[in-house]
Amino acid sequence: MSKPRLVSIVQAMRPRQWTKNIVVLAAFVFALGDRHLNVNVADFWIVLKAAILFCAVSSGIYLINDIRDVGLDRAHPTKKLRPLAAGEISTATAAVTAFLLLAAGLGAAAWLSVPLFSVVAGYVALQFVYTFALKQIALVDLFVIASGFVLRALAGAVVLQVPISPWLLLCALLLALFLALCKRRHELVVVNDTGGETRESLAQYSSQLLDQLIAVVSAATLVSYALYTLWPDTVAKFGTAKLGLTIPFVIFGLFRYLDLVYRHEKGGQPEVILLTDKPLLADLALYGLTVAAVLLLR
Repeated sequence: MSKPRLVSIVQAMRPRQWTKNIVVLAAFVFALGDRHLNVNVADFWIVLKAAILFCAVSSGIYLINDIRDVGLDRAHPTKKLRPLAAGEISTATAAVTAFLLLAAGLGAAAWLSVPLFSVVAGYVALQFVYTFALKQIALVDLFVIASGFVLRALAGAVVLQVPISPWLLLCALLLALFLALCKRRHELVVVNDTGGETRESLAQYSSQLLDQLIAVVSAATLVSYALYTLWPDTVAKFGTAKLGLTIPFVIFGLFRYLDLVYRHEKGGQPEVILLTDKPLLADLALYGLTVAAVLLLR
């Protein structure tokens, strides 16, 4: 029995990928604990709207990407199951849906604030260039993906009209690079094991190179986060040095993810791992509770 077309359209929008837009909320979480900023719980609705519109524009970009790569996806062992590659929706339907999503997201961003519109428009422009050119250039493609996370974090700050720590932007960049490298490694393993066509940039990677880059970036992520929590400006901003208590949870989270990548051969779908892996979910919950406890009990 074939699926209803609306279900296929929603699946093509990749709702699981919307977990990436949690990064938009980061500025609110840390601004809420800043004693020098006038941010309260009611402002959550403002930043949530920014996260929702990012869901719209990112889904529009995914559809455009699927239109661009439909031929390669049909030759891929897993991507051939995507609605467009599988023939569940037409190219015209995907194009119209993408246009509506992008128009709605950009329009909502302009309505919320001009600075937010600038960030979202920059994200859309960057993703267009990535889809039609930069994704074919090894290493550059990783930095474009990571820049998308930095723009998400920046969007949360500009919509709230609060400054954002350069350390947080650096941590967002490094964590996104870490996830992108792990995903590339998994894609390379799948292609090598099953055969099939793949895009040009992936053929320029080797497992040895990706393993070394993963090691470098994971270490840099840990060091950057640790420095951020213990940096004098951070201590002065939050009125406590106890944010350092969250460092072990970040270490465990990265260790667990590396375990899933290397021992369980996962990593191809970070959004699925973050929603289904119980140790990671428990670690994230404990991290959040620790942050809340430190800020409430300081």
